[in-house]
Amino acid sequence: MRFLAPLPDRLRDGTIRELRTSARQARAAYGAKDSIRDALPAEVTEPLVAAVDRLLKALARYEANRE
Repeated sequence: MRFLAPLPDRLRDGTIRELRTSARQARAAYGAKDSIRDALPAEVTEPLVAAVDRLLKALARYEANRE
């Protein structure tokens, strides 16, 4: 709960840098050993990981096109 609680505000209101950091933090919650998949149901965890992956791809495209 403590790990995920601040993420919605950061993802909604953050700068590009904060978005990337928060998205990476959310993605890290899906680790090989300690995963939020072990603590929460799939209907919660799978949409989150899909959305975070889409965000990380969009940020990478943004960065690539910016240069």
